[in-house]
Amino acid sequence: MSREKILIVEDDKDIIELLRYNLVKEGFLPTAVTTGEKALMRLEDEPYALALIDIMLPGMDGLDVCRRIKEDEKLRPVSVIMLTAKGEESDIVAGLELGADDYIVKPFSPKVVAARIRTVLRRKRAQWTFEEKPLQVENIYIHPGKREVFAEERRIELTNLEFMVLYFLAKKPGWVFSRYQIVDGVRGNAYPVTERSVDVLIVSLRRKLGASGRCIETVRGVGYRFRSETGDEDVSVSRDMEKAAAHS
Repeated sequence: MSREKILIVEDDKDIIELLRYNLVKEGFLPTAVTTGEKALMRLEDEPYALALIDIMLPGMDGLDVCRRIKEDEKLRPVSVIMLTAKGEESDIVAGLELGADDYIVKPFSPKVVAARIRTVLRRKRAQWTFEEKPLQVENIYIHPGKREVFAEERRIELTNLEFMVLYFLAKKPGWVFSRYQIVDGVRGNAYPVTERSVDVLIVSLRRKLGASGRCIETVRGVGYRFRSETGDEDVSVSRDMEKAAAHS
């Protein structure tokens, strides 16, 4: 995993030098920029495996940079670790919702940062893959290859993490999963998570799915499950749903 290109997005020169020095020692190829705007331009011009992004940046903040990366089809494969002095739960949740792969709070150990980078890149390589076959449970249609979701023939825009959680639950209708099982299933057991962050994701999913969101049920004291009238794990795609997807 050595010689991976890492983009440091940080406006504190001392932190830049600390990270750059230690990442070079660990075998990475770090480059640094001081603004979010410069980060996006650099990512457009060069391939990077991962971006370390501080939230508190001049101009465009780190969360906006993360959002732009995950909304751009070309940049989306770049892994993101949020690096910031802000450690409130709301900031962690915001980063997770936008698709960040990890979150490190300052002050930090450079060796811990390097280890977390390796974990994220290793997880990316070993990331579970979606089945090619689309699936439908109740009124929800999911196409893994296209990353498309339809609820009652209405296209639903989801973040990458929301999509992965929905697909994970819908693959096993009727099965109950704890919050940590859900995160382990879509991100790996090294992913930083709080119960609150999973709850926020589920609330967001239900809201976006509208009336179909009631299929995601809360199991008190345990976690969540995807309700199915039939309880059958074998799910198929209706012609109406396929037609809606084809004309989207």
